[in-house]
Amino acid sequence: QVQLVESGGGLVQAGGSLRLSCAASLRTFARYTLGWFRQAPGKQRELVAGISYGGLTKYEDSAKGRFTISRDNARNTVYLQMNSLKPEDTAVYYCAADALNRLASTKEAYNYWGQGTQVTVSS
Repeated sequence: QVQLVESGGGLVQAGGSLRLSCAASLRTFARYTLGWFRQAPGKQRELVAGISYGGLTKYEDSAKGRFTISRDNARNTVYLQMNSLKPEDTAVYYCAADALNRLASTKEAYNYWGQGTQVTVSS
């Protein structure tokens, strides 16, 4: 059974940093595109950052220059380093995996999902 387990969320003041981690029980982890999505109350789930199996990355506009996605294939783990956090970054953050390695922005492209971790940024 595939599991993605996020950790690292929490409460932080504006301007602070958090590092999210997602450990995946995927046999061929290295072949997947991995994504970090977020969903704020009353809003659609949106891609924040994605990374392909070859290391190509994609970022949502507001995340560019502040967030960095990375992966450690030896540990089956994907990370999201978030710096200069803003109150509007407050959301539940989910990691997801796409077996077809499309580096897509839409949630429908992702086969597996974690349970989410709450990030709250206070002003």
